[in-house]
Amino acid sequence: MRRHLRLAALVLFVIAAVVSFVLLPSRDGRPPVRPKEREARIRIAPRAGRLPRFALEPVAPASPDLDAAARLVGDVLKADLEFEDAFDLQLAAAGAQAADADGVLSATIRRDNGDLRVEVRLRDARSGQLAFGREFVGAEKNPRLIAHVAANELLADQAGIRGLADSRLAFVSDRLGSFKEPTGSIRRVKEIFAADYDGANEQRVTTDGDLDMTPTWSPDRRAIAYTSFRTGGQEVFITRLEDRRVQATGAAGQNRLPAWSPDGTRIAFSSNRNGNEEVYVMNADGSGALRLTTSWAIDTAPAWSPDGKRIAFTSDRGGSPQIWVMDADGGNQRQLTRERYCDRPSWSPGPDEEIAYVSRTKTGYDIKVIEPATGNTRQLTFGPQNESPAFSPNGRHIAFTSGRGGGQQIWTMTRTGSNLRQVTHIGNNSMVAWSR
Repeated sequence: MRRHLRLAALVLFVIAAVVSFVLLPSRDGRPPVRPKEREARIRIAPRAGRLPRFALEPVAPASPDLDAAARLVGDVLKADLEFEDAFDLQLAAAGAQAADADGVLSATIRRDNGDLRVEVRLRDARSGQLAFGREFVGAEKNPRLIAHVAANELLADQAGIRGLADSRLAFVSDRLGSFKEPTGSIRRVKEIFAADYDGANEQRVTTDGDLDMTPTWSPDRRAIAYTSFRTGGQEVFITRLEDRRVQATGAAGQNRLPAWSPDGTRIAFSSNRNGNEEVYVMNADGSGALRLTTSWAIDTAPAWSPDGKRIAFTSDRGGSPQIWVMDADGGNQRQLTRERYCDRPSWSPGPDEEIAYVSRTKTGYDIKVIEPATGNTRQLTFGPQNESPAFSPNGRHIAFTSGRGGGQQIWTMTRTGSNLRQVTHIGNNSMVAWSR
């Protein structure tokens, strides 16, 4: 069925002589397309000392039966743009003169042969010149994804920012409320779930009925590697999202905390197969395991640098757990942090080379960021319990686990610690990973 839909989309592409496709993961196999792009090569400049101010008009439906879809597209588009804080958005009535606005953002929505067509326009408020004008087509049952694509393209065009609207979060959840008694002791069942960056479209990924932890996305977002107790001990498994096919790495010993390399060919992980907890790397199919660290201490929690040339990890060889960095082949190991306790590094993929990590502070556990080149650090959270940081694909945000408000939930914040937003609300949720 999906193949037929894709072929039909391709035929429409040829017939209409459209400009380009926006190929993004779609939950119905029909990625939104961008069939028309009006030539617009200007960027609306802000007035001195502020962000560009856009008056956001309500999305105009072509017929009353599209009122709900229009409101949803408008709400999602506004939320996506606000998340990046690149524009100063103010709501305005359609056709009204927006006070002190630099640009006017409007959109229309109509139905066409079972699809939705959303046209988004941004005009300079002073000259009336078109700065951005594109039409997006997608499945009628998924207007959110159309809005996400539009937001990403507007951010790229007017702010030079890679938007996160199509990105996904994977996390561990006990929301099912079930328990397992494997060897006489009862433990809570935890499975891997995934959701849009804003918490919408939550989906269960694993069905192991046991304790699953530490998910990590493959670079193409088609699979998630994770740690599972489904075979009794800790083992690294991979679940393919298309067909939910599960692949075990087949390694000896206790293996955990997988981390996918940026090119998708290798997985770094922690293992005690030789009697001590060390960092290893293997091919994505589980073959060719190679030991990278050799220490009497515990070496664990690997995280790849964006270029795949280095790996950050946690080691207590200096007496307490600290963040270390080494080359991808295990060479040039050096200590970065010197605090009471540090763990779970996450490397920023953005232009600023930074590593986020968990630090034990006076108020509990908090998220800090360190610059490997200089050693400069900054603290982003201040109690009570904040763990498992994960940088966003553009490096402008961090997802993390927090105990604020009771229980454990997934939150996001900017790389400076501002704009805190709660993502999950059902059960306890932890160990978040952000897709690339």
